[in-house]
Amino acid sequence: MSPATRTGVANLPLHYGKAPRWLFERMTKLSREISIAIVEEFGTEEMLRRLSDPFWFQALGCVLGWDWHSSGVTTTVCGALKEGTKGLEKDLGFYIAGGKGKTSRQTPAQIAQHCELLSRDPEPLVYASRMTAKVDSVALQDGYQLYHHTFVFTAGGDWAVIQQGMNEKTRYARRYHWLSEGVKDYVCEPHAAICSQGFGAVLNMVAAESEGARNVVTQVAAEEKPEKLIDELKKLKALTLPAHHYLNVSDLHPERLEKIFLHTYERKPENFENLLGLEGVGPATIRSLSLISELVYGVSPSFRDPARYSFAHGGKDGIPYPVDRKTYDKSIEVLARAVRQARLGYREEIEALRRLHSVFP
Repeated sequence: MSPATRTGVANLPLHYGKAPRWLFERMTKLSREISIAIVEEFGTEEMLRRLSDPFWFQALGCVLGWDWHSSGVTTTVCGALKEGTKGLEKDLGFYIAGGKGKTSRQTPAQIAQHCELLSRDPEPLVYASRMTAKVDSVALQDGYQLYHHTFVFTAGGDWAVIQQGMNEKTRYARRYHWLSEGVKDYVCEPHAAICSQGFGAVLNMVAAESEGARNVVTQVAAEEKPEKLIDELKKLKALTLPAHHYLNVSDLHPERLEKIFLHTYERKPENFENLLGLEGVGPATIRSLSLISELVYGVSPSFRDPARYSFAHGGKDGIPYPVDRKTYDKSIEVLARAVRQARLGYREEIEALRRLHSVFP
């Protein structure tokens, strides 16, 4: 199983509240039928590819009747998919773990539960879940605190991740999509597509131009004694830094980092991915080490934001129009019947849906 590629990033205005029961129940039913139809027609791997595409995921949210521009599309659509496919995992060939808030922290345990039934080692999947979260919260510091993490995987070990971060200051949420296909490295340009609007400078330790910084940061963490790192940080706090920096040095607290530096020094990580994976290594650690690397050792990380474009589509709040419950129920009925008929060998309705796609691409 190869490491992951991040397939996209999406920015959405931060909306509070939750889905009304009447809508969520329909979303659950329709998302189940859509999942069945895709797996029947194109296979489980294609389902993962589509979930990892931020445009397709946003379109799915629109079809299910959610807001085109709301942060809630992520948590609600993932919740509807997880609930809608419950009990069908073996037939569909994919399993869903994680979710919002406290549920996201249950991801490793839920992966392990599914893997026990599959008689497979959960550790590679748990590692993938942990590293994708670490990259988007620690290696890529863009001002968004992760609060949602959904991990979708197959019995064969392929997986996709949909996770979202919140920035309460800008009142925006940012969604990150991953897919375990074809890329060699978690920590060097893991994204294959960009789909969002950026919000200023960020610390991007996974950019290609950050390779030198990644190497030096790892060397500093493994070889420099903790006391020396603390002394360097104290010196940096006295400097007036350029405006392009991604944090105020006053935000750094050397005395709090001494224990973490001792941990990295004792463990001596071989590369940046190993460093990132160490327990306790969080945003402050990476920020501190990158500052030292840049200002003391002359190697700069990237400040390029990997999120530059935005997109749209819509539903729940009456835009472009209120959800038509009668039509929604009819859509569930038609799709469910078409899938059942196709399984029995009668493909007329599925082919009719296919023809509709060719007429309305």
